Amino acid sequence: QAQLVESGGGLVQAGGSLRLSCAASGSIFSISAMGWYRQAPGKQRELVAAISSDGSTNYVGSVKGRFTISRDNAKNTVFLQMNSLQPEDTAVYYCHADVMRVGARTRYWGQGTQVTVSS
Repeated sequence: QAQLVESGGGLVQAGGSLRLSCAASGSIFSISAMGWYRQAPGKQRELVAAISSDGSTNYVGSVKGRFTISRDNAKNTVFLQMNSLQPEDTAVYYCHADVMRVGARTRYWGQGTQVTVSS
């Protein structure tokens, strides 16, 4: 089993910044992809950003140029730097880690952290 613990959410004014962190621990051989999803009230969960083990990244169009995803492989941690935040970024943000074991890959999720952007 693996556990993911998120931190860094909160309330910020439009135009402000937040940095989310997500640390994976437990029975981990290696991690392939890590990423962040978000879910706003009444909406489906959507992918925000993802990063592979070699550092390749992809972003949803609405956050390109404002958000940056990064990871520390030695610490099994993924980060999301969010700049120029807008009210439409308000959501619960969930991290995930795709944990690799012999013959299997399992996706684990964090508990979610609330990000609220006021106008």
